Amino acid sequence: MSRTPLSHEDIRTALSQLSGWALSEDHLSIRQSFKFRDFNAAFAFMTRVALAAEKLDHHPEWFNVYNKVDITLTTHSAKGLTELDMRMAKLINDFAA
Repeated sequence: MSRTPLSHEDIRTALSQLSGWALSEDHLSIRQSFKFRDFNAAFAFMTRVALAAEKLDHHPEWFNVYNKVDITLTTHSAKGLTELDMRMAKLINDFAA
């Protein structure tokens, strides 16, 4: 999967297909907050995401408090958003469903 930065148009197109993700003001990352019934559910979600991140070699920035998980995606080596971020966002949405 490409680590080439996406164009603004490609980002808009990809985000139109990803429920809940918001583009940062600088257009270099996307973020979403997830809320679960309890800590165990949040941790199980994070575990699924972590395993997928290892397979893709693409790791999220995240913050967890009890049942809430905030996730930011960006490709640091590309200094912006890439196909990897959009793929990871789709997987994360699937895991949260």
